[in-house]
Formats: sequence, structure tokens, C-alpha cells
Amino acid sequence: MGLLDGRAAIVTGSARGIGRATAELMAAEGARVLINDLDADAAGQAASEIDGETAVFAGDLTKEGACDELVATGVEAFGQVDIVVNNAGYTWDGVAHKVTDEQFQAMLDIHTVVPFRVARALAPHWREAAKAEREEGVEVFRKLINTSSTTGMMGNPGQVNYAAGKAGVVGITKTLAKEWGQFKINVNAVAYGFVETRLTAAKEEGGEITTPTGEKVELGIPEQMRAMASAVIPLGRPATPAEAAGPVIFLASPLADYVHGQVLNVTGGMFGGMYT
Repeated sequence: MGLLDGRAAIVTGSARGIGRATAELMAAEGARVLINDLDADAAGQAASEIDGETAVFAGDLTKEGACDELVATGVEAFGQVDIVVNNAGYTWDGVAHKVTDEQFQAMLDIHTVVPFRVARALAPHWREAAKAEREEGVEVFRKLINTSSTTGMMGNPGQVNYAAGKAGVVGITKTLAKEWGQFKINVNAVAYGFVETRLTAAKEEGGEITTPTGEKVELGIPEQMRAMASAVIPLGRPATPAEAAGPVIFLASPLADYVHGQVLNVTGGMFGGMYT
């Protein structure tokens, strides 16, 4: 018996990193999982490699109507959606006085607007189901889990846009928890510290991502900052993607049916940002 037997999940940004690890763990716990990524090839490959029932929705979630299509695809593929993890995102760093409007808006779009639109697309499916269940006198819990960051909670130099986006998703989480609790929809967030992904690899390695508008964005953080991990993280190292995914599985499971409106810090004990 798995923690998520009989459940169907959507995990955005799940071809790589924390999203991929989350999808893998969910499948291992019995869930059917919709894999999403901007890169269709990467999404398809991830879905084929995950041991379990999967479906794919590839595309830019910041486009108008994409989030509605995402949810509709999940419902069509599995007949239901019980769990959604808003994980998709990237970084586009710069000191505040040099950040462009495009750079700032891009972070708001993927980290705040997309999670809102996904939630809005879910609303008619989940609210109507909950109303019917309430009339039958049964409780069925559904789960919405948003991804935030210590940067959104405490700030971080060079990430004013990312901080704004990740702080915004906390506000969405808290508000939806108050609105949707009556429908037995648990709404929570996970705030990550330093997790080993391509976003936190050494900048000197030259990693990059192409934004939906075609901009080439350098990924990673300076090696000097990475070396600070042992000093600022009491556990002495960054998290692996699997370690970051574990708390999401908890929040998605029946074990967390009475956990609601919370932001769970997953930081290895790091109480400030990476530059503290």
C-alpha cells in the first residue's frame, strides 16, 4: 500500500530537479502523475522513465489558457485530479537597479501568476466535487501545494524579482487556505533553502535556460556562495532533490489532512538567506 494509492497528481516543472524527484516519489507511492515542462522532449522522456502511470502536458504555462489546458489534460488522462504541486520556475537574477521590467515580470508570471491560474482552473472541479461529498456526509481531502523559497520569506541580494514572486505565492497559499478549507482542500506551501539543482549549480559551469520569450538566462550561483553552505546550513550541505521532495509527499498524503495554510521550511536548519 502506498501513501497515494488511487490518487492522481499534476506536478508542474517535473521533467527535472525537485519536480522530477517529486513525480518519481509520488509514482512510487501509488499516484498517477501528469508530467509538465516547457521542453516537450524533456517532459516525454521523464514520463517514460518514471515507473508508474503517467501523462504529459508540455508547454509554456505563462501563456493565456495554458493552465486551464493543463488541468483539463489531467482530468482527461486520469478521470480525476486529487493533488497539484505548483513547482515550475526558474531564476533570472540581477541587482535591483539593473533589473529590467521584462526580467521582473517574468518572475512574477511563473512564480505567482501561474500558481494562481492553476488554482483558478482547479476550482470548479474541486469545489463541485466537495459540495456533492458534503451532501453525502463524507470528507475527501484534496491537496494544493505551492513552491516558495527562503528568498521569498527573507529576501536575497540579487533576487528582488524572484523574492517578489515567491513571496506572492505565500500570500496566495494563505488566502486560498482560508477560502477553500470548507471544501476540504488543503492548501500549503514548501519554502526551500539550498537544493542541488541546475538553478543552484556553480555559475562558473555555464548553465543556462531559455525563457518562454527566447531570452538566454545564465543559471547558477557563484562557487564562493556555494562554498558557504556548510557555514549557513546547520546540516552542513544542500538538500538533494529527493530530500526536497519528501516533505511534498507528506503534504500530499492523508498524513497531512489537518495541516492547512502552512509554509513548511525545508532548509536543513538554515534560518536566513544564502548570504546571511
